[in-house]
Amino acid sequence: MLFYILVFLGIFSLWWHWRARDEVKVTDLTGKYIFITGCDTGFGNLAAKTFDQMGFRVFAGCLTETGAKELAAVTSKNLRTILLDVKDSDCVKKVAAWIKTEVQSEGLWGLVNNAGITGLLAPTDWLDIKHFREPIEVNLIGLINVTINMLPLLKKAKGRIVNVSSIEGRIAFSSGGYSPSKFGVEAFNDSLRRDMKAFGVKVSCIEPGLFKTALSNSTRIMKEKETIWNQLPPSIKKQYGNEYFKKDAAKKEKLSKMCLNKDISSVVQCMEHALTSCHPRTRYVVGRDAKVFWNPLSKMPAAVQDFFLLRNRAELAVS
Repeated sequence: MLFYILVFLGIFSLWWHWRARDEVKVTDLTGKYIFITGCDTGFGNLAAKTFDQMGFRVFAGCLTETGAKELAAVTSKNLRTILLDVKDSDCVKKVAAWIKTEVQSEGLWGLVNNAGITGLLAPTDWLDIKHFREPIEVNLIGLINVTINMLPLLKKAKGRIVNVSSIEGRIAFSSGGYSPSKFGVEAFNDSLRRDMKAFGVKVSCIEPGLFKTALSNSTRIMKEKETIWNQLPPSIKKQYGNEYFKKDAAKKEKLSKMCLNKDISSVVQCMEHALTSCHPRTRYVVGRDAKVFWNPLSKMPAAVQDFFLLRNRAELAVS
């Protein structure tokens, strides 16, 4: 009996120590510079507003002039918007040079790599290489390019890098280029974290589940998928069956309603912890669906994963 009590006390002591350590914050962060990509909408937009209110000097990268103007209209003068297309290497270099002149010797405290797209989500044999290339160019190559150009400034400040991945970087439950791009982000995040440790730069990865943002708009996703379906050769349509698209769309809509997280502030809270904690976590799994279902499923054998994921697909005619 005494043995079990000691084990319990030991586990409780470790848990208490971890909780106390997790809540220790860095002091004197007011006025520090941070750069966030993908601030037109969604996580990046809310993060820019939140960190501006916290007293950070925010550089907000926006893809469109409209997004930049709307964000600037509701934030303080300490927030500076700049147009950024992460696919454009020249644009990335120009933005990095501009930020360097702004931060000067202080360096950059935080980089939040948030910009991303879903790309087309459809069965692999419906797609062309261009459908894979676009999300990989934005979500992975663009993220890497931005990071490489910002590293000298981050090393100078011994700052933080926060890479927004996805729970689909752990388990691929949709087809297309999105999940491969996020698996790549996870790998880059791990190697970067180890490379930067000697320089005092801390690297974290955020893995959101399905959240209500412009990226997860089911109407847009299904419309794009229907366009591809209508362009498929008759031989492939015959393999899938005339009713496949409608049946599969109904299953996906049902799953989306079950998994969708409506409050995106929890993702921004993870960004905040990664930027302000003395001991930021390596990974942040965010969202009820990610914590309860997707993350545990990602650790199970492939046969178990396939059993659950294939149940969410409509039956093919060739089956």
